[in-house]
Amino acid sequence: MNALKAARVATFTYFALNGFLLGLWLVHIPTVEDRTGINHAELGRLLLLLGLGAFVGMRLGGKFTDRVGVKLVVPLAGVVCSVTTFLPGAAVNQWTLGAALLIFGIGNGLIDVSMNAHAVVVERHYQRPVMSAFHATWSLGGVAAALTGARTLSWELSPATTLGAAAVLGVVVSLVTARFLLDEKESQHATEQTGKRKAPRRIWVMAVLALLVMLSEGAANDWSVLHLRDVLDASPQIAALAYGAFATTMTIGRLLADRVSAKTGPMAVLRWGSVIGAAGIATAALSPWIWLALVGWAIAGIGLSGTVPQLFSAAGHAEPGAAAANVSRVAGLGYLGVLAGPAVIGWLTHVVPLNIAFLLPVALCLVAALSAGVLRTDTAEEKVSA
Repeated sequence: MNALKAARVATFTYFALNGFLLGLWLVHIPTVEDRTGINHAELGRLLLLLGLGAFVGMRLGGKFTDRVGVKLVVPLAGVVCSVTTFLPGAAVNQWTLGAALLIFGIGNGLIDVSMNAHAVVVERHYQRPVMSAFHATWSLGGVAAALTGARTLSWELSPATTLGAAAVLGVVVSLVTARFLLDEKESQHATEQTGKRKAPRRIWVMAVLALLVMLSEGAANDWSVLHLRDVLDASPQIAALAYGAFATTMTIGRLLADRVSAKTGPMAVLRWGSVIGAAGIATAALSPWIWLALVGWAIAGIGLSGTVPQLFSAAGHAEPGAAAANVSRVAGLGYLGVLAGPAVIGWLTHVVPLNIAFLLPVALCLVAALSAGVLRTDTAEEKVSA
């Protein structure tokens, strides 16, 4: 295996690790909630600290990664994220849980932005789109976490035990995989003509589009099951298929999106993916039948699957010498969308029925489709170039 292929496999490993660690925490939320004696409302407020920490970690990690280099920061971030995964499992009350989630969020933000920055470096060397497949691996890590968590919970292991074991595994994987990373610093690509005059405005447009798309994704993740149960009177078992349909097609779509992007360009993937996502959510929201709603959520997943990776990739390639900093801007604002989506839909349900509230993410997806021109590149640059 040559150095570039090894670096690509290493990137897959870090994405899967991050998805696994975060997913393992999500599986243990109900148990941690019981052990700390908090209610749903208090948990909701504490989870905002996880998002705040991730946002801070992304912002701090961006410039640091560009300055120091991905080969050092990615494994360091992997170790930090792994170690901090243990903290929520050891929390005993709302105060310790809040502190644990804030610190865990920072670790998650650090690895998120640094591994995406390394993905940009790998993509630059491949001279073709490879970003979406990395994000698919993140999703597969979450699936592995769900299966692992289900087994350890059936064994009645405490969250501290399971998350502690995951922390040790994560540290080992982070350190062993580090040797295969590419040793590049973004400063090597910086020039005196670095596009600081035009790139920032374009980057912030991408960041807003990431917020819109990821808000829609967050709404689907958190409310699709409740939609089938409360609006269409589906059984809990059938309702659970809504999230399953969305998550499965999103993973499949991300495995295929790189090939589509190579042929049609990132702008087309964002534009038509957003349109398909809007059509899927609208179909689910307006359907009077359970089977058609499931089809709608599946269509939404396949549509939205390739949109975020295109934005991350474009941000990383937009300005020589500032790949991680730009990814941190796009990812940070997008992450706020993931957090805000469920809350906004929840607020709207006080005013309109849940299925009507879903018309908001439909509208946001259409705005993203209309704004996809921000990813337009010159013909010679339409495909990822070195």
